[in-house]
Amino acid sequence: MSRRPEHIAPPEIFYGEDEAKKYTNNTRIIDIQVQMCERAIELLALDPDDDSPQLILDIGCGSGLSGSVLEDQGHLWVGIDISNHMLDVAIDREVEGDLLLGDMGQGMPFKAGTFDGAVSISALQWLCNADKKSHVPPKRLYQFFSTLFSSLTRNARAVFQFYPENADHIELVTSQAMKAGFYGGIVVDYPNSSKAKKYFLVLMTGGVAKLPAALGTDESAGQIGYSRKQIEYAKKARGKPLKKSREWVLAKKERRREHGEETRKDSRYTARKRSGRF
Repeated sequence: MSRRPEHIAPPEIFYGEDEAKKYTNNTRIIDIQVQMCERAIELLALDPDDDSPQLILDIGCGSGLSGSVLEDQGHLWVGIDISNHMLDVAIDREVEGDLLLGDMGQGMPFKAGTFDGAVSISALQWLCNADKKSHVPPKRLYQFFSTLFSSLTRNARAVFQFYPENADHIELVTSQAMKAGFYGGIVVDYPNSSKAKKYFLVLMTGGVAKLPAALGTDESAGQIGYSRKQIEYAKKARGKPLKKSREWVLAKKERRREHGEETRKDSRYTARKRSGRF
């Protein structure tokens, strides 16, 4: 069994000059990348009645293969990637999009409401790993999602095709996305196929909406919807009291007493929410 790329080296090192060249010479890689990007654009659910080009952010744009798909569909795009070698290949390919060198985990450096949508192919899973001592995956994911949220228009979507290593990684990325303000969930295409199975994180800025139907299954199967309340309920079910809940406050007060700190007595009003009206 081959090792996952993110376990071998950080992305800016793994995608060196030799690896970057594969993306211009390997037709199989190109075909898969194009197919996944076409599916991601479909999941963006752009307005079919709007003939004007949409400005799309390509996150982890690499050599610009996804950008070429966006160009073919009449859209404008901006790409960001952490590998300067991959961006050099994109420049050699003379792609039409603007290119930026940057780390997803440090956030998206764009003005509010810049993009009509965002796509990302095979990049998000890298943020689940800590390549440096200073890297804390939940913090880096939240920094990424919160800045991405602000850079999108208020009815936009962001679609990520990614390779989660396990269920914990799925929960990690979805919980940080919801914390940043997004709605949405996971769409799993061909969930019963070991080779064709693909995970897409579909995020929405404009409120709760029905997730798109997954391919290779009936309409409801292959979809994992998430809301902020569901995530909180899941945490509670695992025995972790919600922050600011009565159980959380009582446990915190008990710890203060154990350390000899002055603490108010418990009462029926402990942790009760105030109305905020004066």
